Amino acid sequence: MNKKSILITGCSSGIGLDSAKTLMARGYQVLATARKQTDVDNLTAQGLQAIRLDLCEQNSIEQALAQVLEITGGTLDYLFNNGAYGQPGAVEDLPTEVLRQQFEANVFGWHELTIQVLKIMRAQGHGRIVQNSSVLGFVCMPYRGAYNASKFAIEGLTDTLRLELKNTNIHISILQPGPIDTHFRQNALQAFKQNIDWQHSIHSDNYQKQIDRLASTEPASGFTLQASAVTRCLIHALESKRPKIRYRITFPTKLFTVLKRLLPSHWLDALLSKG
Repeated sequence: MNKKSILITGCSSGIGLDSAKTLMARGYQVLATARKQTDVDNLTAQGLQAIRLDLCEQNSIEQALAQVLEITGGTLDYLFNNGAYGQPGAVEDLPTEVLRQQFEANVFGWHELTIQVLKIMRAQGHGRIVQNSSVLGFVCMPYRGAYNASKFAIEGLTDTLRLELKNTNIHISILQPGPIDTHFRQNALQAFKQNIDWQHSIHSDNYQKQIDRLASTEPASGFTLQASAVTRCLIHALESKRPKIRYRITFPTKLFTVLKRLLPSHWLDALLSKG
């Protein structure tokens, strides 16, 4: 029996790395990708089949997918869109080019890879796609506008695609993690300092709080889970006869799902503005 093949983006650390290693141990043919060649080399050293894939470069996406198909013999059972980053900053301090970069990595790259993979899945008559969204894909928090917008976009594209795939044997699911113990905050802090002129902003006082939060090595909250919590939901989305449309991961995600339905918008705003 042939191994089920899965392409995973963003495997340098965190959720992508945990899912790649876990699925490999589970018997999958894992094609693990990362943007930097040093990370690709590190993945290879850990025994994974690793390929360089930069979601901001169309040529990189095409070349990586060609390598995947060469390895698998022209098929691909699963795609896990995971690679992304968060660009902090108030909306009014966010240069349009920086917002564009956020969408290149978090939305447009995913879209390009997905439509290319769908050609393969339609030809073979089956497949599953899993999108790693966020609690911030359906509620917003201040100073996270670029990331909020990118995840809202992924939610909308995924819901639409699910409707358009209704009469096929291709399934698509969304994961919605809340706080997960990864390198996300460290990467976000780097993007913030690089792209936001925070010292001269009207938000400078609040930015200092954000910098302290992002620089902290402590868990983001008492509800922070390990990356394995996301991997468990990924496995269900891949293997269940009836995969869920959405997997709400961590207590905050489940809580805000309920609060968004029950609370008036002004009340929810008051709660979210404290974040």
